[in-house]
Amino acid sequence: MTIKEIEAKSILRKHEKIDSWFISHYGMNLYRGCLHGCTYCDGRSEDYYVEGNFGEDVEVKVNAIDVLRKELDPKRKRAPLKRSFIMIGGGVGDSYQPVEEKYQLSRKVLQLMYEYNLPVHILTKSTLVERDIDLIKKINEKSRAIVSFSFSSVNDKISAVFEPGVPPPSRRLKTISLFKKAGIACGMFLMPVIPFVTDTPKLIEDSVRRASDAGVDFVIFSGMTLKDGRQKDHFLNMLKKHHPPLVEKYQKIYPWDKWGRASGEYYGSLVPTFAKIAKKYKMPVRVPPALYKDLLSENDLVVVMLEHIDHFLKLEGKKSPFGFAAYSISKLEVPLSKMKGKLQEIMGVGRATETIILEILETGKSSYYERLAA
Repeated sequence: MTIKEIEAKSILRKHEKIDSWFISHYGMNLYRGCLHGCTYCDGRSEDYYVEGNFGEDVEVKVNAIDVLRKELDPKRKRAPLKRSFIMIGGGVGDSYQPVEEKYQLSRKVLQLMYEYNLPVHILTKSTLVERDIDLIKKINEKSRAIVSFSFSSVNDKISAVFEPGVPPPSRRLKTISLFKKAGIACGMFLMPVIPFVTDTPKLIEDSVRRASDAGVDFVIFSGMTLKDGRQKDHFLNMLKKHHPPLVEKYQKIYPWDKWGRASGEYYGSLVPTFAKIAKKYKMPVRVPPALYKDLLSENDLVVVMLEHIDHFLKLEGKKSPFGFAAYSISKLEVPLSKMKGKLQEIMGVGRATETIILEILETGKSSYYERLAA
């Protein structure tokens, strides 16, 4: 293991549009590389330009707090931050990986979030986040917080093989229960499910059922990407060691794809399985509007809800115009409330979409959204 201390020029990353999965305009990577060693992690991909041996070498942005403080300071900014959750975690390194115990960058970031009255959404695989429950409770009371955990399954034995450096799923579920008892919203990111390993109906249902038992507020589901190069080579080498018969199956469902996606035929059978199980347990499959509707600008609220509607329809195998409409709205520089009567001039917005937008603007809700989410 090699730990290298580096200085960063910037920390806060702004997305081109609001991320409707995390309800966030901003994210950050406090560390580059990750010691969790998850065999499927796409952080290994050359696309992320992470130097060294992924899983063993980590770069620590030791000046992160000083840089972030300057980026958050309203006196230094030409325009205020867009209202949304600030995302802590994900990307190319878990913000609560083992080096966090020494450097405490994530805890110091939370102190800044509290100071600047900013809501946070944390995504991690580590139970080390329990250390900061005091700060997260204060943020939740002042502005709002969500703590989410990623899982490939809730099976401890499988996790020990594919996620060797993280606490077992059973331990992560206990941490979720702890945060829920503290009144903090929690999510499960059931992603990636591993083809032919954790993608069975039984294991998916086990995950949703145990998430429900722990009080999780939503479960977001996704398959696994496998990009050609370091990521795919590493994963297939591990597969040859632990599950050699599966290698040929992987070669069939993972043709070359820029984003490392499996074949559409594979996803076509996987997604309906999850949708059926989520409906059985009445589990939201996106962050529920109650957790964010009073945080966002009117345009961002419409974008997020339209993208969620788009997702609900696609889970049912239906086509949807709402994703394109949401993208068009994300490019607008004027509030939608000033465009009433002209909404159908927006690319992708027809009469049905206009009706939904007007209801969201007037009430903060959508009856169509609620019917699909039920």
